[in-house]
Amino acid sequence: MKERLGKNMLTEQEKASLKLENQLCFPLYAAARKITGLYTPYLKPLGLTYTQYIVFMVLWEEDHLPVGSIGERLHLDNGTLTPMLKKLEAAGYLTRERSKADERSVIISLTEKGKGLAETAKGIPPAVGGCVPLTVEESMTLYRLLYKILDPEKA
Repeated sequence: MKERLGKNMLTEQEKASLKLENQLCFPLYAAARKITGLYTPYLKPLGLTYTQYIVFMVLWEEDHLPVGSIGERLHLDNGTLTPMLKKLEAAGYLTRERSKADERSVIISLTEKGKGLAETAKGIPPAVGGCVPLTVEESMTLYRLLYKILDPEKA
């Protein structure tokens, strides 16, 4: 019995590698949830989720985009985007239209209501930014490091 237990025992290094405190993924995950949560009091009155909000941010920057382009920019797949875009279309914020150049592609365009939401939302970034306990320099360093993880080829 001892022999069998001995074979299944983890080394100290293996035990350490399984500790939550030694995982890079955990503080990234927890920080992302915390930051996303900071948006809730600002987005709830608008009836938006954080994911819907970042879709709007992409479209406010560049309207009339294919679903695939939005997904690439947000690191989201079509299975996540399509139901959300349908919901936003039903609410009158955007339109979904098949591309005339490529029937497989769906183009997303803001309606006047969707464009007008930018005016309402313009105070959100500075309000949330004021809740993050980092200096401007620390924020920029973190920003660069996170994008290095997201897209190492551009880093």
